[in-house]
Amino acid sequence: MSIWFDVGGPVGGPYATVVQNGAVQAAEDLSVDLRVVYSDWQPQKMVENFKQALAAKPTGIIVMGHPGDSAFEPLVDEAFSKGIKVTSVDTALPETMAAQQSNGFGYVGVNNAERGIYLANQALRDGKFKAGDRAMVWGIKDIAERSDSTRGIISTLEEAGVKVDFIQISPEVDKDPSLGTSVLSAYLARTPDVKLVMVDHGALTSQMGNFLRNAGVRPNELFVAGFSLSPATADAIKTGYVQLVADSQPYLMGYLSVVQVVLSTRYGFSGLDINTGAGFVNAANIDFIAPLAAKGVR
Repeated sequence: MSIWFDVGGPVGGPYATVVQNGAVQAAEDLSVDLRVVYSDWQPQKMVENFKQALAAKPTGIIVMGHPGDSAFEPLVDEAFSKGIKVTSVDTALPETMAAQQSNGFGYVGVNNAERGIYLANQALRDGKFKAGDRAMVWGIKDIAERSDSTRGIISTLEEAGVKVDFIQISPEVDKDPSLGTSVLSAYLARTPDVKLVMVDHGALTSQMGNFLRNAGVRPNELFVAGFSLSPATADAIKTGYVQLVADSQPYLMGYLSVVQVVLSTRYGFSGLDINTGAGFVNAANIDFIAPLAAKGVR
């Protein structure tokens, strides 16, 4: 069997790399010929990658769902009509899944809206924030279901009476998170009363230690919450620059989506809807998790 897998981010990106590690391990375990492609988190590039995969006629295609149902559903229908299995990870495609689940289209990941709500609620509890406190939310509001996470964070904070300043992650920063340092430094300089920073982006979360040091922020001076683990994120937790991370376990997204394609191809199984979890990592459990992050498993 051959599978094309769009792991979403740029080559070497921390989140995409963990997804890729899981997919590579599953491909090795199941004797699958795996082709990994990258899209720099750009929805249009994800669509272009899918069209290229269709032309190659693999056994299966695995996508990140960022472009949404309107972009993907016609292409997925075309793939199934040609006998190519498709499944999605990270961001759900509910309409596509409703139409093609019986043919093997599944989803591996978490509900984006729920993950944003869960992280915001946990940050409110851990940081003991109250009405009138100020928070910055650094996220994405304009990419279909992908933006549900950011919206969930904002709505949860606002319901608690927290003042929210939203900053859109630009396409340039989305592709190269190191470019975000000037964005954060400028915001902190003009908003000295901010107490909570929430980052809806795994690769940006991994850069927060560097960003805050460059901005002259001391450890534990701000409460920072974000998504996804990496060695850099683990170090930021240990050094007091990141206080809370929600881990949707992208290694499982990579591994189990390959399993999904193999099972639906070989045995005709319908698509599985697999929740990869919504656990939290902080200073209390980072010593156990950090070695696994270093191996690219967590």
